[in-house]
Amino acid sequence: MSDVADAPAGLPKRALVTSALPYANGHVHIGHLAGAYLPADIYARYLRARGVEVAFICGSDEHGAPTTIAADAEGVTPGEIVDRYHPANGAAFEAARVEFDIWGRTSSARNHENAQYFFKRLHDGGHISKKESEQFYCATCERFLADRYVEGTCHHCGEAGARGDQCDKCGRLIDALKLGEPKCKICGSTPEVRKTTHWYFKLCDFQESLTEWLESKTDWRMNVRQGAMGWLREGLRERAITRDLAWGIKVPLDDPDAEGKVLYVWFDAPIGYLTFTQQWAEDEGTPERWKDFWRDPECPIAHFIGKDNIAFHAITWPAMLMGAEDDTQLPSWVVANEYLNLGEGKFSKSLGRVIRIADFAREFGSDGLRYHITAIAPESSDSEFTWEDFRQRYGELAGTLGNLCHRGLTFAAKRMGGRFPPVDRLTDADREALALVRSARDAAGKSLLRFRFKEALGHVMELARAGNRHFDERAPWQSRKTDMPDCEAAIAASLGIVRGLATLVHPFLPDAAERLARSLGAAAPEIGPGSWDSAGEGDLPAGAQLGEPEVLFPKLDDDEFAAKVERVTASRG
Repeated sequence: MSDVADAPAGLPKRALVTSALPYANGHVHIGHLAGAYLPADIYARYLRARGVEVAFICGSDEHGAPTTIAADAEGVTPGEIVDRYHPANGAAFEAARVEFDIWGRTSSARNHENAQYFFKRLHDGGHISKKESEQFYCATCERFLADRYVEGTCHHCGEAGARGDQCDKCGRLIDALKLGEPKCKICGSTPEVRKTTHWYFKLCDFQESLTEWLESKTDWRMNVRQGAMGWLREGLRERAITRDLAWGIKVPLDDPDAEGKVLYVWFDAPIGYLTFTQQWAEDEGTPERWKDFWRDPECPIAHFIGKDNIAFHAITWPAMLMGAEDDTQLPSWVVANEYLNLGEGKFSKSLGRVIRIADFAREFGSDGLRYHITAIAPESSDSEFTWEDFRQRYGELAGTLGNLCHRGLTFAAKRMGGRFPPVDRLTDADREALALVRSARDAAGKSLLRFRFKEALGHVMELARAGNRHFDERAPWQSRKTDMPDCEAAIAASLGIVRGLATLVHPFLPDAAERLARSLGAAAPEIGPGSWDSAGEGDLPAGAQLGEPEVLFPKLDDDEFAAKVERVTASRG
């Protein structure tokens, strides 16, 4: 990708976009997609459509207790677990048309080196201390229990089944020793407390710097800013960044107490963003280009996450960057969605309450999945997935966007020789309808830059609704019998709106946009990189040969829909 010198005013030349690294301990599901992956993909596609050079970075989080717990449960090695789920999850995102520039792995040698580099920088800077502490020990399993190996009642909100590192209910960090009724996750026994030695990251060193930095982020979502400022108001404390595990990145110290210790997974995971950018740049044949994204203060960095990751991305990771002092830039935005729930309960890999991304996309297409997830996006509060709601939304997509596109294209195919009709008789109503393309473009763009994806999609769909109203009001099926030039003008205006929609839906529904462009043939507009500002501009391509009309969203009868749902829900975990 070449350097972009002509990005529109107000936009950067380049931007770095990351999605939270999913644990490679199970299949990703649509709850994950709604949280950190689909909004990031839409944002990256939009920036590219505005002429911005984007690096879209993600990969598997392969270390830590989630992986070792899965391995213990199956009686296999952690390496076997991550080797299974890394490619499977990459394929799932591809099925949803979430297209990262790199799908990396935190178990790579490069990430081990980078994580140890950060540890040494912080250690040498006096921001890491070694101390003896108390930790749960399972006498039955004969080992110290890393925080995720312990479950109990959250000492903040009283939620049962909270993990020893963080509560999914309230999102707050947990002191495992303060859990109520703690149990070993492996054997279920009550652990005892024993002395051990670990290394601690002194977050308190950055209390003032983080406060000043976060207070400047007035354009961040309220859930992120309030959550982070809440932790700061409580006062930051030291946080253990080593664990008693065999799987992970070794503590890079010549110290006998470091034997058998690895770095905490949430220490090395965000470093993966940097590692993967470096690997991507090297794979592109420009090994130093990663610095354009990480060390240029003019390049914004946007981290897309779920709300359970706010503390790590808005507090811990920025503090690590501050302490490392190696010119690596702090995030410009941390964009966190709330939870997408399944019915009245939370999605859960461990409980088998999942709908796999790949299964859903196979049955209903990537567009059906992307449209529904965006339309109910949990941007400010939790939202709920139900099959009844999905069917209604899919019908909305077919009956609004699909209907408008098919009406205009099939009319032109049957009545106008498959060519874009003449435009010399456009009426004032036609011109007003065509002007709505530019209005929708500008409104959706403003929403996307504010990370309001549901709102942005609403602007685009309102254009499709207006296009259908225009088609009905102009009634070309009637004017065809009495005034063919007027009929041609009506269809020209309708297809002009369709051309605009092909460009504007691309960030949201890339498959539909590409199929629509094929149906428009020689009259197709630009879609994808650099295309956004051309929507609604320029002359309509009168006389251009159209392609074959496609049904973008096939209608489903009751039996077909039920059969598809059954196939999707047959896969669990």
